[in-house]
Amino acid sequence: MTTTSLAVLVPLLPFLGAAAGLLLGRTAPGFVRPLAVLPALAALVLAALVAVRQGGGPPIVAHTELTPTGSVPIELALDIDGFAALVAVLVAFVAGCVQIYSTGYLRDDPRYPSYAALVSLFTSAMLLVVYSGDLIVLLVGWEVMGICSYFLVGHYWETPEARAASLKAFLVTKLGDVPFLIGLFALGTDAGSFQITRVLGAAASGGIDHPTLIALLLLAGVAGKSAQFPLHTWLPDAMAGPTPVSALIHAATMVAAGVYFIARLLPVFEASQAAMVVLAVMAAVTMTGSGLAALAQDDIKRVLAYSTIGQLGYMTGALAVGDRGAAVFHLLSHGAFKALLFLAAGVIIHAAGTNSLAAMSRMSHLRDRVPDAYWTMTVALLALAAIPPFSGFFSKESVLGAAEHVATGHTDHAPGAAGWIVLVAGLLAALLTAAYATRLWLLAFRGKGAEAPDHGRQPLTMTVVLWVLAVPSLAFGGLAYRSLPAWFDGRDLTPTLLTSVLGTGLALVGGLLTYGAWQRTSALAARVPAAPAPSFEWEHLQGEAAAHPEGDASLVEAHALADHEPAYRDLAHAPDPGRLLLGPLYRHAAVGFHLDAVYSALFVRPVQAGASLVRFLDREVVETYVAGAAALPRLLGAAVRRAQTGNVQTYVSALLAGAVVLTVTVLLVATGA
Repeated sequence: MTTTSLAVLVPLLPFLGAAAGLLLGRTAPGFVRPLAVLPALAALVLAALVAVRQGGGPPIVAHTELTPTGSVPIELALDIDGFAALVAVLVAFVAGCVQIYSTGYLRDDPRYPSYAALVSLFTSAMLLVVYSGDLIVLLVGWEVMGICSYFLVGHYWETPEARAASLKAFLVTKLGDVPFLIGLFALGTDAGSFQITRVLGAAASGGIDHPTLIALLLLAGVAGKSAQFPLHTWLPDAMAGPTPVSALIHAATMVAAGVYFIARLLPVFEASQAAMVVLAVMAAVTMTGSGLAALAQDDIKRVLAYSTIGQLGYMTGALAVGDRGAAVFHLLSHGAFKALLFLAAGVIIHAAGTNSLAAMSRMSHLRDRVPDAYWTMTVALLALAAIPPFSGFFSKESVLGAAEHVATGHTDHAPGAAGWIVLVAGLLAALLTAAYATRLWLLAFRGKGAEAPDHGRQPLTMTVVLWVLAVPSLAFGGLAYRSLPAWFDGRDLTPTLLTSVLGTGLALVGGLLTYGAWQRTSALAARVPAAPAPSFEWEHLQGEAAAHPEGDASLVEAHALADHEPAYRDLAHAPDPGRLLLGPLYRHAAVGFHLDAVYSALFVRPVQAGASLVRFLDREVVETYVAGAAALPRLLGAAVRRAQTGNVQTYVSALLAGAVVLTVTVLLVATGA
């Protein structure tokens, strides 16, 4: 079978699995799990074969015209270079892990068939984005992911949090997709084609007439899809969905799509120095702001959500300094340890019966109840904090090294200002990342108080996946940084001495500061009683799901999300090192620096006011005219109806009276009176 045929099957198999799962979900439920898992694993095998055959060599290109348009053609096209080949392997690998994990996590969920089918469709859409050689076909996968995220984030639709989160994710990403669509059409018009190879050729020859405008329009869509400032606010709220969905979205699909899109079209963005600086500023604000916000979150999944935003900021920062190899290297590394973080968090939430870090900090020996999640999450957090030799160290240092080269003038791929912005923000984010990673680990696993409840071992399908993901989280970076340049642009990804020392040193400082703050706050918290009491009356705290921990993990999570309340009457006395480190900034960081309130004031309320005005005009003005137009004929009809009595004498009397009136009128006119 040719490589092109194999590549076509990679996104096609999950799509067929999704279709079959939806059709057979109710009539043949025994086929649902095989139809969820096997297509994902088959896609992984085929993607690996495509990657081996591509081997970092010339791109595999194939295309055929989809339909005549009369102007710019739309084609079914494949364009598989080293970037696409490796990213497709990541997507299929994470999707396979998520599907296997979900068979245990949602084993008793009545909506599992539709969930599994949507995950398969989500996977297929992302693989279409990765392999597509035509921008319009890429747009199809881009939008299908958006609608899949809407349904998956709203999986627990009984809870208002899930309904609101799914709607917010859809609307915010669509807000970015409108200028993104305009930018795609403008780019295709300037280049004379939507085929990516021709677009890149036009960019290299200076054939793009409006590079800055097009780049900024495309950046709006990327900011929405990849949750970058200022359109990042949907991602923390999207944690209302099932934890495996969070792993898929954060590690390998939706949020990675924007970064991958810029990496594929980087020459288009490099044609505008202004766009590169804007991209650098966006990355810097995203990295630092998300790091501060993560330090103040009580929900374990929201901490991980803000960490994703920050790590995506590193990737866009690498793109801002013109090094897409470093960006995709970090995307691959991040995909493994972020999937592991979320899936381990799902195990912890099930064991603790809550997603509150404050509540977990009042449980002792939680780590003994979930040893697999404890050890694997420790590995993933070390990778997130970029501690050598874990994979995150090598990929993050490749980003900082690229920024250093641009800042010091060793390369002219991007403006020097962009290099300095990314470098300074990246070093500050390294400190913040280590701080919130340490805080999460301490609060979740070093709690003091009543014994954590013993729910027994987790299903094997969940724990095995954690250890599978732990391998690349530990070893991928160290094994790959020498070989990946041959797959990418050939630029060296070896960590530089200066940024390695600075980055690792700041990470250690962040971790040690957080540990010291935790010791101090724990001593203070020990003097203050918690509410509820450390005996943890689970029926009262977390409802029926926590009272029956042997039940479905997804059910426990749904109740934990719905019933999430602060575990302390006075949160100032909770053992939270983030409160001590951030000081007065804490309450602002906890609510995402009030961006939701700003957007509500600038956009939501004006739109609602306009809708209220339109509703008033429709009901009070338009309907009044409509009602009046109907009332006048009705009144006239009523008057005429009164004359129709059916009495012959009345009709004759009226006729005679009329005749008399007419006779008198004629005589008066004739006599001139």
